[in-house]
Amino acid sequence: MDTKIPDTLNTVRSLEKEQFEVLYSISKALNAAVYKKNLFEETLDIIIRVIDAERALFVMYDEPNTKFSIVAARNVKQETIDDLSTFSSGILQKVIAEKRPIIYHDVQSAPGISQFQSVLIHQIKSVLGVPVFRQGKIAGLILADSQMNRKAFNEENLYFLDFFSNLVSLALDRISQIEELIDENTILKNQLQTVQKIPGLIGQSPAIKQLVQMIERVARTDTTVLLLGESGTGKDLAARAIHELSERRQKPYLAQFCGSIPDSLLESELFGYKKGAFTGAVADKKGLFEVASSGTFFLDEIADISIALQAKLLRVLQNKEIIRLGDTQSIKIDTRIITATNKDLKILTKEGKFREDLFYRLNVFPIYLPPLRERTGDIPLLAEHFILRYFGKNITVHPETMKRLNGYQWPGNIRQLENVIQRAAILCDGDILLPEHIIIEEADGMGSFAGTLEDFERMILMRRLKEFNGNRTQTAKSLGVSVRWIQLKLKEIDSPDD
Repeated sequence: MDTKIPDTLNTVRSLEKEQFEVLYSISKALNAAVYKKNLFEETLDIIIRVIDAERALFVMYDEPNTKFSIVAARNVKQETIDDLSTFSSGILQKVIAEKRPIIYHDVQSAPGISQFQSVLIHQIKSVLGVPVFRQGKIAGLILADSQMNRKAFNEENLYFLDFFSNLVSLALDRISQIEELIDENTILKNQLQTVQKIPGLIGQSPAIKQLVQMIERVARTDTTVLLLGESGTGKDLAARAIHELSERRQKPYLAQFCGSIPDSLLESELFGYKKGAFTGAVADKKGLFEVASSGTFFLDEIADISIALQAKLLRVLQNKEIIRLGDTQSIKIDTRIITATNKDLKILTKEGKFREDLFYRLNVFPIYLPPLRERTGDIPLLAEHFILRYFGKNITVHPETMKRLNGYQWPGNIRQLENVIQRAAILCDGDILLPEHIIIEEADGMGSFAGTLEDFERMILMRRLKEFNGNRTQTAKSLGVSVRWIQLKLKEIDSPDD
């Protein structure tokens, strides 16, 4: 049979003291929770115990697409159920169609229900089901079932389950608002962390004009982009420009630096985790891929991630889905991915340090950002931009000062130029920027090296040995030579020819 719950005060009075206490404890849990799945696994365990069920399920309902998605499903052993197909989709559809609670003591003999394939396969006997309404529409439903004819599956417990669904309905609005705030907070924090004080796409050189054209072209698409170039060339700026010029510009833009971060920490940041996945995981947490869904996610220094993490990233690109740490359910995402590196991925692929299949997935549309030495005509424009930023006004630049800026190779590129101008703003007290205000720290102190090639080689070797505390193996590896070569060079240094 199926039963419609009467909307009377007697319904409330029919609940037992224990059931009221359970509803009170559940309401406290609903008010304290943040993430749906973490919350409902605990409350479904209580439901199963109170109504003497074998399983309980809470699903969200996507009305436009007529699809169900599991929020939580548990059995009497307090184990998680991940397969929605083990429940009767026909009964779920019936609750949705009738928009009211239902109860069946013997499903297999009920007309119009017994023929459901899942009922027969899983030998479902008794069922309680109630819809969860939100803003006047069915947002989901709660189902409890058993393979036995449960006497406890009565109207009293159906009332209890219906009151629970009302609590759920109230909680869904609160949970959704909290999750939206958490997502917004994550996005804002990420944006604050990733904003770099580098110039905009400033310049008139052929190299910068070509770069602008490439960005404008690819921004109109959802193509995966790989940004290539030396450190300090503005790869993060280019990534943000692609997002701002795209159809996704009103959606989230997030960025994550992948270099020098422990693998486990980076993985939890990218993919998120489920409560209990590891020590300290006290609640479910969304990863950046999930938060950035419908927007753009920029992964900087992608060459530095481990082979294991590369495999997971490949699955994201292939399947457009992620799995949180400690979870088994996949989550669909719609995120545009932009990556960047200052390393040669082709060489790393040949060396076995970077997956070849991932390289081809990332290298759909490569964009090369030229170093500053290839766009020297832009140095005056960039210098003026930084002068205005750090001096707060336009000042006169002495011709010799600009000559010095133009004549330097800028191995640190735009970022180095910015640092030099910022330092000059501290040193300059007047309205003229003089050459002595421009202090450039040469890389490794070799900017004015005047020795022979042999002297240069010896200096590099000794400095690298000092860096690795005399470890010849590490020194050889860093220089791309053999340990034998190091030994021979040291022997030449100790016993120079007369």
